[in-house]
Parts: sequence; C-alpha cells; structure tokens
Amino acid sequence: MPRLRLTIAYDGTQFAGWQLQAPGGGRSVQGCLEEALGTLCGQPVRLHGAGRTDSGVHAMAQVAHLDVPEAKAGLPWQRALNARLPPDVSIVAADLVADDFHARFSATGKVYRYTLWVERAYILPWRRAYVWNVGRFAPLDVAAMDACAGLFAGFHDFAAFCNAGSEPASTSRLVHGVTRLASPSPLEMTWEFRAEGFLKQMVRNLMGALVAVGRGKVSPEDIRSVLTMGQRRLAPPTAPASGLCLVGVEYASDGRGHKRHLLHQPEAGQG
Repeated sequence: MPRLRLTIAYDGTQFAGWQLQAPGGGRSVQGCLEEALGTLCGQPVRLHGAGRTDSGVHAMAQVAHLDVPEAKAGLPWQRALNARLPPDVSIVAADLVADDFHARFSATGKVYRYTLWVERAYILPWRRAYVWNVGRFAPLDVAAMDACAGLFAGFHDFAAFCNAGSEPASTSRLVHGVTRLASPSPLEMTWEFRAEGFLKQMVRNLMGALVAVGRGKVSPEDIRSVLTMGQRRLAPPTAPASGLCLVGVEYASDGRGHKRHLLHQPEAGQG
C-alpha cells in the first residue's frame, strides 16, 4: 500500500491532545484526521504521528503517516482532507513517500517554540490562547534567563523536567539548544527548543524554570542543582500549554530520497 505523509497544523485549544482518547475523553487531533481519512479511503485507517502533543498545545508542522489503498493513491489529499476537517485543523502538505518512512521512528529531532506575553498593562484578547501571560511578573531578568537556558544544552538526564504519566526507557536527552528568538513585537518573547526528542511536558517544564529564573524566584545555579539531582519535586511549576507550539520535525531525508529534511516553518513564532 502506498505510504502518505501529512504535515499538519492545528489549534490545540479545543483538543484533548493529539492522541486518540477513550470514549468521553474529548476531541483528539488524531481522531479528527482518522475520521476524515477513513471517509476518503473507504475503510478504517490508523494514523501514526511524530509525537503526542498535550491538551491545549498547538502545532504548525506536526507530521504523521498512514498507508492508503492503491486505488486512492492519486487523490488530491491536501485539498480533499481540508474540505472535510474542522476549522482548527489543516493539512499543510501531503506527499507519497517511501514505505520505510515512519513519522515517529524516522525523526531525528523536534523543534518547539514557546511564546510569553510580557506586556504588563494588557493582553490582546486574540493572543490569549497562544501565549503564557507573564506580564504581571515583568520585567523579567532576561540575562539570567539566557544564562539558565545555556545549562540545558547538551546531553543530560532531564528526569527533573519530566512529568508523571510516562515510563521512558531513559530520561536522558540530547538538547541542541534553548534560544531566545528576536521578537518582532515588544509585547511578546519567544523561546525555541531544539532536541533529538523530549520527555513528557519537558519543554513546558524547562519554560517554567526559565520564567522562575526571570522572576528572581530561583537562580540559574539553583536550576543547575535541580538538573543534577533529577527530582521533579524540586523544579519550578510547569508552564501552561497555551504558549507551546510544535513548529518542526527533523528527518535525515524527506522519504523521497532527498537528504536532511526539516518539516518546519522557521518564520512562525506564534503560540
């Protein structure tokens, strides 16, 4: 069966997350997509995502794949799916790829961005669902936050920044970088997190630590100690889901014979 790769954007506000939920567990992005795909394929399908985003987390370039019937391979998948999906999910791209491509296991890295609202006097209502409003804490000590961000780069045991609810084989991860991006607006501050992979709510926990440092609640050295001791209870609280967005999934190739492919929209810093 031909293998179809989808690049997906969604507003996570009204979803219980990417993953299929038990009956009564709420809407899932995977569920919405499988329903539309099943209609087009004429049979039930199973979609495999690059990773699971939590309730309220957004995506600009989530990646998923499925195998489709040979007779359906030539469908205009992007147009056909977008005509059947709800307004908070869109197909950014749809491509036939090699049958050994796997959205999750072929991935070599992921890129997330987290956006803070830092204006003290107000928040624009239409940005509320896509940022963490830390304006009441402003001004943040940006230099201290930058220093703390540097501690996360490299290969570390991130047990202190992994929330309960998963049992990974290892809590060690290679983080390529945590970077404060140049912002087009003084109202917001966006941080980018690049790694080979992330633990459960790890990005939100790292962001929570950075904000705690920016507020002066803890120092970068305190966070260094937390990282070393590996106990979640010692770390600052988890940042809200609303500010987090999956903006890229990295692959060694694009599944069509082209090397080093990043399904990513680098200009996007929203959510």
